[in-house]
Amino acid sequence: MMSSSERLATATTLQARLGLLWQRRLRDALTRFTHAQTVPELPFTANPFFAAFDYLSDSFERQVLFWDTLRQRGDNYLEHEKAGKPPLLHFAYDIILDARTFKRPVNYALAAITPPEGVKIDPASRPYVILDPRAGHGPGIGGFKDDSEVGMALRAGNPVYFCIFFPEPEAGQTLADVTATQAEFLREVIRRHPDSPKPALVGNCQGGWAAMLVAAQNPELVGALVMNGAPVSYWAGNDGGNPMRYAGGNLGGAWSALLASDLGGGKFDGAYLVDNFENLDPANTLVTKNYHLYDQIDTEPPRFLDFERWWGGYFLMNEEEIRWIVENLFIGNNLTEGKATARSGAYDLHQLRAPVVVFASMGDNITPPQQAFNWILDLYPSTAALKASGQVVVGLEHKTTGHLGIFVSAKIALKEHAKIVELLEVIETLEPGLYQLKIDTVTGDDGQPRYEAELIERAVEELRGLQKFERHDEAPFAAVEAISALGTSIYSTLVRPWLAPLVTEDAAKIGRQLHPLRVQHWGWSSLNPLARLNAGLAEVVREHRKPRDPELRTLERWGTKQLATSLDLYRDLRDAKSELEFFSLYGMLALAGIGSENIPDYLKKDGQAEPDFDDAALLARLPQGDNADGMIRLAILITQGLSSIKVERRSAAYEWLVQERTLAALSPQERHTKLREQALLVWRFPAEARKTLPQLFDSRDALATAFEHFDALIHVIPGATEALHNLAELRAELLPITPQKPVPSVPEPARQAAETDPARTVTRRKPAAKPVTPANDDAKPARRRPTTSRPKEDKE
Repeated sequence: MMSSSERLATATTLQARLGLLWQRRLRDALTRFTHAQTVPELPFTANPFFAAFDYLSDSFERQVLFWDTLRQRGDNYLEHEKAGKPPLLHFAYDIILDARTFKRPVNYALAAITPPEGVKIDPASRPYVILDPRAGHGPGIGGFKDDSEVGMALRAGNPVYFCIFFPEPEAGQTLADVTATQAEFLREVIRRHPDSPKPALVGNCQGGWAAMLVAAQNPELVGALVMNGAPVSYWAGNDGGNPMRYAGGNLGGAWSALLASDLGGGKFDGAYLVDNFENLDPANTLVTKNYHLYDQIDTEPPRFLDFERWWGGYFLMNEEEIRWIVENLFIGNNLTEGKATARSGAYDLHQLRAPVVVFASMGDNITPPQQAFNWILDLYPSTAALKASGQVVVGLEHKTTGHLGIFVSAKIALKEHAKIVELLEVIETLEPGLYQLKIDTVTGDDGQPRYEAELIERAVEELRGLQKFERHDEAPFAAVEAISALGTSIYSTLVRPWLAPLVTEDAAKIGRQLHPLRVQHWGWSSLNPLARLNAGLAEVVREHRKPRDPELRTLERWGTKQLATSLDLYRDLRDAKSELEFFSLYGMLALAGIGSENIPDYLKKDGQAEPDFDDAALLARLPQGDNADGMIRLAILITQGLSSIKVERRSAAYEWLVQERTLAALSPQERHTKLREQALLVWRFPAEARKTLPQLFDSRDALATAFEHFDALIHVIPGATEALHNLAELRAELLPITPQKPVPSVPEPARQAAETDPARTVTRRKPAAKPVTPANDDAKPARRRPTTSRPKEDKE
């Protein structure tokens, strides 16, 4: 405990640092604004009157077509509402389970995606189950176009299922009910594919933490977990780049969500969440998006209307659902602490057993990389802890794309999502640990882009370099949790008892229709006489339209850019003010001890407990096992310390290895269990694991046969010099005199895969790096601050 004088000194230091922080934010914002200023290139024209007439006539035509496109957007909105807001999937689908008919009904259904013509599905391959976020919009973003997560999985021959949801929740529906329903969906998928590996569960944005809840409570149902742009560690982030991090605190906590639910007749309107997204980037919302449509009016409307149909579909939640989300996740950060509970008990992420792939972007300020990756540190504070758990985590980071680009960008689908699908089976064969998936673009012989990937083993301690201040800037969020609890208690006692009964169902519906986001859609649709009048004029314009690019449009574009730059300056100053207010208030409250009971273990002086290895028990297990354990340990020892392993060849080698008699008798789960155990023993006691290897085999002949099996495989893999050297060393050490026996033949599928040209995908390990020293407040940022504040829709 700090004394009063220590608290006063710390408070003084805090205020001084906040003053410096504000100065830097102001300086950075003005610098960006100044650098964005440009001098317009004045067009030269021999006949200025003709140039002006040409520009004005073209501008008039574009205005008419622009407003007519907005009318079509409004009509699409009304049609979508009338149709019940079905999922906006690019692919046909069949609903195979409707959870609205379950004993505890929820507004979810399981849809089986119908493969497009020409795409063949292997029923025995791993099925994919995709969870889209319930974050205000409807389902479909994971399969919004042909080049998407759904499309990549289908092209790889995998059956694909989609968890869709309906606009309104069922009465009494809770998040625990939703989690139980999604687990039932996985059971149905497993029942339909009994001979396939367990499903890959893919979660987008908030669908990521939803997938984690399912996997934590039902680890036996999930074969792999893929999290795209998914926040899990909610207090994490860096100053200056993550304005949504402070939103809950600056609103006073969870009481505002309760107020919105009461005004909605017990239902929370997703339009509030969409409005928050739009407010993140006023330049894009008010200027850039609309001007791009106006500027490219002859080609842009189809793409604009497709995206707006999804962006303008607003879905609802029950008050119980949004309250659980806000209190347990965004305000409480309880998920990684094991404090998030449901009727069946707490969600314990330590129960995860399937490999986890985490995909995040440095350009994402809705789910910054710290929120996507720091849960690994929260659960496993060191490499030793992660390896001891037997868990495999693979991280993939994009440098620039915004939040929405992770899901809708065709380029990212063809590169990152396709590679994840391709490598998932290889990832399952990795020894426990943290790996970085790195994908490089190269030009093939045919001139088309090709993607080379490598898996690089990393130390968990390196993740500490993602966030400044050793994460001590998260302490004020514990005070936010305490103030939020007080605020919700006051609201529930003094306001809710008289406000909630006043809001009828009809009043709630009227209130929702009058939300500004909805008004902008139906207000300028064919319901509006002016819009209908403009539609007639637009038909005439289209009939006689001749697209052109008048010289004066250079001035138009320059002016629009200056307007957007001014709004960016406003955004930067607003976000800096919000950040300053947050730390000024909650930093002081944290110093006063408010919320100290909510501070997580990783911020306490004694820190998180390291794994307590029972070395005596591990040493005792070293000579215990059978031929299958020996084959797996020998494979690990041969590849130990290799600078690079070709992943496609690793896959071929694994395919060959599991055909060996003792391993073929095991189920995939049994093989993975043995792999985790042997990897831990080799990592913990490498020398002893080598010496005791012969004791795992039932005879000297069995050990010699194992060496010959691996020798046969390695000799058909070009460039496997290091593995061959390791094998020779092991043979000389453990089997100095080896009887000559016929070399077993390599099965044809493995031989064909191994004898192909050098594979494009490699796994590379390197020694665990020293922990990265976290940046201090005065240090230059390791990465450029993202310039995109609101995720812009993919333009491809």
